[in-house]
Amino acid sequence: MLRCSELGLTQDDVLMSYTMGMVYDMLIEKGNDHEKYPTIATQDDFDRF
Repeated sequence: MLRCSELGLTQDDVLMSYTMGMVYDMLIEKGNDHEKYPTIATQDDFDRF
């Protein structure tokens, strides 16, 4: 429940809507929000892929 409150989720949200896997995924994404990545793909990169 601590992790859920860190994300701003209520107890009702968690018990009725989300699995623990979904909550862990949200925590991982939250942690990645502040990550700096060295390059960002452009359209040319996607076309070559």
